[in-house]
Amino acid sequence: MRRLLLLLFLMLGWADPAAADDIGATARGVVRVVTIAVVDGQVVGFGHGSGVAIAPNRIVTNAHVVDLAERYPDNVVVGVVPSEGDKSYQGRVIAYDARADLALIEFTGAALPPAALYSGPVSEGDAVVALGYPGNVDLATAKSAADYIRPTSPVRSEGVFSGRRSLTGVEVLLHTASIARGNSGGPLLDRCGRVIGINSAITRGEEGDGSFGFAIADTQLAGFLRGAKQPFATVGTPCTSIEERLRADADAEAKTRADALTDAREAATRAAMGREEALARAREAAQTGRENVMAIAGLLLVLGALGIGGAGLLESRGQRRPALWAAGVGGVVMIAAIVTFVLRPSGEAALPPVAAVARPAVPDAPLGKLACVFQPEQSRVTVSATTDVTLDWGRGGCLDGRTQYQPAGNRWERALVPDAEQTVSVQVFDPATRRYTSTRYLLGAQAMAQMRGLRGEDGGKRCSVDPVAIDRLAQQQAAIRAALPPLPNEKLVYACHRAG
Repeated sequence: MRRLLLLLFLMLGWADPAAADDIGATARGVVRVVTIAVVDGQVVGFGHGSGVAIAPNRIVTNAHVVDLAERYPDNVVVGVVPSEGDKSYQGRVIAYDARADLALIEFTGAALPPAALYSGPVSEGDAVVALGYPGNVDLATAKSAADYIRPTSPVRSEGVFSGRRSLTGVEVLLHTASIARGNSGGPLLDRCGRVIGINSAITRGEEGDGSFGFAIADTQLAGFLRGAKQPFATVGTPCTSIEERLRADADAEAKTRADALTDAREAATRAAMGREEALARAREAAQTGRENVMAIAGLLLVLGALGIGGAGLLESRGQRRPALWAAGVGGVVMIAAIVTFVLRPSGEAALPPVAAVARPAVPDAPLGKLACVFQPEQSRVTVSATTDVTLDWGRGGCLDGRTQYQPAGNRWERALVPDAEQTVSVQVFDPATRRYTSTRYLLGAQAMAQMRGLRGEDGGKRCSVDPVAIDRLAQQQAAIRAALPPLPNEKLVYACHRAG
């Protein structure tokens, strides 16, 4: 009987793809946690709750969800049912804290996108979202026991944070997001999809009283994970929408362009004024030159006339030979005077034409190893690590000697589709400013399968100057960008400088 149940957990089933928004991105790592108790081959107990991936193969949930598995490990099967994909997996409890109502489950066979804990402050009235598998929804929609182990998207509900409280000596978050039995162990998120708590209990509304939810606080969760020696991602930057981030970037870029245009206009004005002054000086110099040449021509004419007049005087005195020389020299000088006058400058100034400014091409020089420091004030982060990165930038847009980037204006650009991560990243590097940007799209399993199909088997992970390879890469990159959602989830910005 138990073997049949285990086979049932591994049944195939199709999951609805998670939406490519912040909450949908976290939903990729939300699971249903199922427990089945078996005694003498007979099922004597069945329960389920929710959980969220804190590592690719580890889930955090409530202790009361897996209480039976902790007490009777030989008689209780723990199943992990992802929100998407086509399989369910068997898990085992590796850390358990009944007082904090938290447990850690490990499983093998798949890698889930881990969620990140928000380490910043949460204020009363802030929007919150609960993700999980409420039992009342399952009772209304499940047609058989197989529906409980078939991957399906978690239910989301929205509310507001109502404050911190103490519940049986444990710090909890009070909130108004609708939850029910089955939500236990599911994450409570801020509006950017970061985990701020683990849903654990609800109040019962009587005679019209409203219901409230309790979530194990982030501080309790972080302490439990540290005690279990489980690494986890944290994000402390305030929650801003990607639209706000992109709008701020667009405003900053527009201001930069406007400033550059203003500088260019001022430079053009100064250049025009300088050109006018130079033209005036050139006209004055040209007129002076014309007058000087005309004066020289007049002087030559006078000298020529004196030479001819002197020849006549010498001839009257019987000095024929000197008279001939004087007449010849006078004639030559007068001819020179006439030629000089005819060839005199026009007096019009001519400046050399202004050379056309060539549009700068993308810089192609190798920069070597670069240390790139994360810039939180220019970034928008939900789940990704914000550690600094290193680059080895080579000639022709070759990164780290193996990844070919494409020229895009005065920058280099590349869309990366990894095999082991459900994220498409569009990376941009500006050699002039040494600004490195990673725009990230957190996609579901089906969308990632489509992206990997567009990427191809080799993924273009080699540098090349071959025109055929470059053209093939350009077509592949255009297809990937066309298939991406209109807006990304994250934008990570780094300022780079030479390493060492």
